Amino acid sequence: MEYRLLGRTGVWVSEISLGAMTFGGKDHPIYGSLGGLQQDDADRMVGTALDAGVNFVDTADVYSDGESEEILGRALKHRRRDVVLATKLHAPTGPGPNDNGLSRLHVMQALEDSLRRLGTDHIDLYQIHNFDHITPFEETLSALDDAVTQGKVRYIGCANLAAWQISRALGISALHDQAKFVSVQSYYSLVGRDAERDLLPMVEAEGLSMTVWSPLAGGFLAGKQGRDGTLDDTGSRRAQEGFADFTPIDYERAHDVLDAVRAVAARHEVSCARVALAWLLAQRGVTSVVVGARRLDQLEDNIGASGLTLTEQDLAELDKVSALPAAYPNWIQAAFAGSRIPR
Repeated sequence: MEYRLLGRTGVWVSEISLGAMTFGGKDHPIYGSLGGLQQDDADRMVGTALDAGVNFVDTADVYSDGESEEILGRALKHRRRDVVLATKLHAPTGPGPNDNGLSRLHVMQALEDSLRRLGTDHIDLYQIHNFDHITPFEETLSALDDAVTQGKVRYIGCANLAAWQISRALGISALHDQAKFVSVQSYYSLVGRDAERDLLPMVEAEGLSMTVWSPLAGGFLAGKQGRDGTLDDTGSRRAQEGFADFTPIDYERAHDVLDAVRAVAARHEVSCARVALAWLLAQRGVTSVVVGARRLDQLEDNIGASGLTLTEQDLAELDKVSALPAAYPNWIQAAFAGSRIPR
């Protein structure tokens, strides 16, 4: 396992991180179909990951209505010190009008609830899960800074925010000498490269870490789906009702990408999933790729991406078939990029 720095902190995290969204929710209409793993299976998942060198584990208070955090906390047991533990807040966790969002009230309540469910006295990386259109950033960031000052949170991060929102938050934190975001969690994959337009350049410029969720585009890049829409694995995440369209895909273009992934996988004699993960790990700005598995063999295969080095030919083929057209103003800035260089 290889390790990378978490932003500008001195903390090393594994480039493959374990996602716990598949833990719990056996009878839940959504999370049950995504995994529904109970304690024994989760214990094996966590043990296998940690034994392989994974030291970065990610969950959220909303996963399985909090059961993911409870199961994960029990699975870590006496190995809590071995991991950088991350969770998230924002989504509704109860029926009340204040059981969601990023108000000071909810931040403090959600933090105490997560600490209790995880069975720990601190969270290493506490992340806002989405943008709150109502609560001012100043209120949220002040509450998060207080949590860091109290020692209940070590670092803060964000997920699913636009580049301008993150930059604004960093500016507010700097203005008030408060704890700043050290990481960004974003959707990014070979069939979803939108993050390259603004998020990744911002991440690099600000010295943040990017952690990646759904790196296989909801299982599509595992290579189990044919062009006719048939699935080799009916248990695949993309076969679950309501999930197939959660990560939007242009299927005609995506199958061209998948054909290229299959060709690279054949050259290395590895799975398509391992190639897709290794491509992400070769991208600038990416610190860790979050993998959430339903079976041990899936997890072990995903972890193997840390040891797969793609060749220049592999990367060039995958880049060419998956590249997005440049968006404005990126294309015009690129056109003038060399205009001030003396010749």
